[in-house]
Amino acid sequence: MRSSWHDGRVTSAGLPRVYLVRHGETAWTLTGQHTGRSDIPLTRRGEQEAVALQKELHELRVSDVFTSPLMRARRTCELAGFRPVAAIDPNLAEWDYGEYEGRTTADIRANQPTWRLFEDGCPKGESAGDVGARADQVIVRIHQCAGSVLLFAHRDILRVITARWLRLAPVEGRRFYLATGSLSLLGYDHTQDEPVVRAWNRVE
Repeated sequence: MRSSWHDGRVTSAGLPRVYLVRHGETAWTLTGQHTGRSDIPLTRRGEQEAVALQKELHELRVSDVFTSPLMRARRTCELAGFRPVAAIDPNLAEWDYGEYEGRTTADIRANQPTWRLFEDGCPKGESAGDVGARADQVIVRIHQCAGSVLLFAHRDILRVITARWLRLAPVEGRRFYLATGSLSLLGYDHTQDEPVVRAWNRVE
C-alpha cells in the first residue's frame, strides 16, 4: 500500500495520478460549521495533521502542485513541504455556502428540514453544478500537466472533483467521505477511458 503513495511517476502506460489532500482540522471542523470562503486557520491538531502528511509525501514525485487560495489549505501545503513549488488555483476554493456559511446542518434543517447540500445548494452561494463547473476546470488543468499532480484543497470541492473524474454528475460527490488531513489517490485502470479511485481517505 505504501509504495502506491510514493510512486508519483507517470506509470509505464503513460498514465498520471492525482493526489488529493484535504486540509487539516480547523475550529469549525470540530463544531460542524460549514466552512466555505471564511478564511480561518488550522488548529494545533490541524497543523500536526499537515506535518504528518510531510512524512507521508516526502518521496512523492509530481510534475505540478496546486493549492486552494484559502489559508487552511495553503498552510497545510506549507507544512507538508510543498509551498515552494505550489501554484494557487482559485478553482480549488471550497464550495461557496452563501447564506449557510458558518451554520451547521442541524441549524439549517431547523427551518429547512429536507435540505441537503448536494441536492439543494445554498442560497446566495453555489449549487453542485456550479462547483462541478469549477471541478471540470481543475481536471482540464490536470490533463495539461506533464505528470502526476498533487492538490491541496477542501472536503466538498475534492468530493466533486472525484465525482467528475469518474465522469459522474457533481451531485454524486456526496458519496465520498473525506476526513481532515486525509490523502486520496485518483488515476486510471488500463487507459484514460477508465478513470478510477485508486485509494481513498487515508489518514495517518
